[in-house]
Order: sequence, then structure tokens, then C-alpha cells
Amino acid sequence: MNQDKERLVRWIEEHQSEMIDFLKRIVQVPSDNPAGDCYPIAAFLQEQLQELGFEEVSLLEVDREEVKAAGMISLANILSRTEFGNGEGTCVALNAHGDVVPPGLGWSVDPYGGEIIKGKMYGRGVAVSKSDIAAYSYAVLALKDAGISQQLQGKIDLAFTFDEETGGELGPRRLLEQGTISPDMAIAAGFTYSAVNAHNGCLHFEVKTTGKSAHAALPQTGIDALEATTKILNGLYEYRQTLAAKKSSVPGIDHPTLVIGLISGGINTNVVPDQCTIRVDRRLIPGEDAAQAEAEFRKVVEEAVQATEGIKLEIRKILHAESFGPVPENSPLIAALSSNWQSIMKGKGELAINGVPIYADARHFYEKGIPTIMFGVGPKRLEDANGHRADENIRLEDLVDATKIIACTLYDLLGEGRVN
Repeated sequence: MNQDKERLVRWIEEHQSEMIDFLKRIVQVPSDNPAGDCYPIAAFLQEQLQELGFEEVSLLEVDREEVKAAGMISLANILSRTEFGNGEGTCVALNAHGDVVPPGLGWSVDPYGGEIIKGKMYGRGVAVSKSDIAAYSYAVLALKDAGISQQLQGKIDLAFTFDEETGGELGPRRLLEQGTISPDMAIAAGFTYSAVNAHNGCLHFEVKTTGKSAHAALPQTGIDALEATTKILNGLYEYRQTLAAKKSSVPGIDHPTLVIGLISGGINTNVVPDQCTIRVDRRLIPGEDAAQAEAEFRKVVEEAVQATEGIKLEIRKILHAESFGPVPENSPLIAALSSNWQSIMKGKGELAINGVPIYADARHFYEKGIPTIMFGVGPKRLEDANGHRADENIRLEDLVDATKIIACTLYDLLGEGRVN
């Protein structure tokens, strides 16, 4: 590690209490999605970044009708661009999301308290992914204020968005398609103990069967939509068993999955149900043909009820999220990250590089041909952070280490590719 990086590390250590307070303030602002009232946290974050000394912080409001169509209430994106030298050269985007799933039940602490217990901060969204907002912000601050900025050339875009839980279409995808950001490479929200170079894609379907209601005393005069849906359920569960044979070549990702997550229907206990609806999640492994997967799904559903007279069937695709990666392990981005990880995380071996079965905003950058990696704050596994569960938490030690690694990696990427 050279003297510049030592200065970066020292600056982060000297300012870690401020960074922890910054994260706590973000956690204390509710940003549940749903319901998706996320303009307030975006406006709050703009103020916080300006107070930290970021000179160019834009609050990019999204049209209310578009927000409503996406199932949210209010939304804005945050973009803060920091230039080094004359700004020419490599541009790196750091993208994390500030919207969170609702807290749910089972918390032992206030989900919006940001409480610190035995070296861990607890709160909804602290791991997914408000801690990444803090780490990315302070990594860039270190580059600005640690006395090494004259060694750098290029720019860094902090792109903080607030619709990841509903697909990221109005967040990172919008910023990329409109040309608001156009990075050469990107680091997206992740965890500290692995670099994620791939993730699953996903198809969401709504399947509706419509029959004919009748009095329960005369069921033969009706057409039972729930009975028809039961046949569909059986067909889909049989189909699900065949997916285990489609093995992924990406470490960390096993095979495609299928989950029937929602079901609703019927009128009353004494009425033949005239309608039933299910929602299905079909995960796609990297490289899997989405069109073929959709065709297989539709065939299973249609064949399940083709012999049922009088049933009307509707299949609606409501989401198609592309898979991400795999990004080659020898890419300059991963090489720089791995080198700095080993320097900071002494005695912990090499940085693991793997895929994950979730889908996230990283895919939007990858779709544009931008080399991307998921890396941020957190443990080895999502479940260890209680991500999307009660008592979500991160270790403050991981917050500090991740910030150091990211700052040193940015130093390499904006310093004409030097790796020390």
C-alpha cells in the first residue's frame, strides 16, 4: 500500500464516527417501498450530502404519473458528481438504493432507531442498502479531503436511487437511458466479504382463471375457478422439480427456481368461486433464455386447464428482470477491488468472487455494457445481516473496512490504472 492509500485509510479512520452518525440519520428516515413515498428521504439525503461538502448534488424529481404507474407515491433520484483533475478520463458510478421493504414483525429494537449494540447497528435498510450509501459517500470524501486528489484524473458519480424494491426502472435505468449518467464502470450495493459478479434474472407472472359462480347447494351449475387453479398449481409444482436439472456454471448460483407467492379468489364460503388469481416468481440463472422460460411456463399453465370446460385463462407477465453477468474475474475493476481487499483485510485470504440468486439494480448497468461489480457493506451472506427480516444489522467494522477498500479501489481506477 502506497502513501496515498495510507492517507485515505487514515482519513477514514479519523472520520468513522461521523460516518456512523451519517448512516444512523439515514436509517432514521422511513422509506418503505411499498408504499413507496420516497421523495422525503431523497430530499433529506441531498441536504446531508451538501452539509458534508459535496458541491454538486442534484435532486432529480420523477414525474408523479410515472411514479404512480410504478406503484409508488413519490420519488426522486440523487446524483452527486465529483471531478478530479479536469474531469476527463475514467468515470465510475457508485449506485446504492435507499428504499427498503416494510419492517414487518419480530423486531427487538426500533426498526428506525439506528441503535448500536455490541458493535452492530440495527435498523430497516441498514444492510440493504443504506450502509452502502454511507460507505460510498465517505469513500469519495476521503479522495477529496485526504490530500491526494491531485493524483487523480476523472470523475465519480454518486447515484443514489429509491425504487430498487420495485425494479429500479425509474432509478438507475432511467438515469442511464436519459444519459444523466454514462459511467465507464460501476460499483453497486453489495457486501464486504465477496465481490458479486453475477445475479439471477426474474420473471413475474399473474395467472387468472375465470369461471362461473353458483350456490354451494348446486355446485354443478357453476364453473369452479379455484378447482381449475388447483390443477395449475399441481402442474407448476411438477414443473418446478425439473428446474433442478438446469445447473448454473456461476459459483453461488445453483439452478432456476419457481415460487407461487400469492393466491386470491372466491366470493364466500357458500359460493362456487368464479375467479382465482395467483402470482408466480420464476428466477432465471445467468445465460438462461428468458423467452424459452416464459414459453415453458405458459405451456404448463395452459395444458393444466385445457380439458376444463368453461374456464377462461389469462396469463400476464408483470416483470422481466434480466440477469447480470458474469463479469470476467480478470476485469480491471475486479482486479483493483481484489488487490485492495487483500491489503485492508489482512490475513483473511483472497476476495471471494461469486454470483447470488437475487436480482438487483446492478443489471441495469450490465445491460448497457458497463463493467459492474456488487460490493459494499455487510457479512458473507444476506441472512447473516437479517436482510429483509427483523433485526436487520451491519457490523460497524465492516462499514469502515468496506469504505477503505472502495476508496483505495477508486484511487486505482482514477489514477491511470495503478494498483499498489
